Amino acid sequence: MSSTSPARAAWVDPREQVEWSVRLATGRLAGRRFGSREEAEAWADAAAGDEVVSFNPVCDCEM
Repeated sequence: MSSTSPARAAWVDPREQVEWSVRLATGRLAGRRFGSREEAEAWADAAAGDEVVSFNPVCDCEM
């Protein structure tokens, strides 16, 4: 048995774990996630009715 403990991951506040996606004009969520709001906005087609949405995958709730 080793006397050293395994490396621990840095704690991240779950309220700050926000992901971005696009709600398509059909009401369905796009099949991908984006690293930033800007990236999602660039991909979305606002003229067609697409909407950028943020959500927290920890609590599975919309932000």
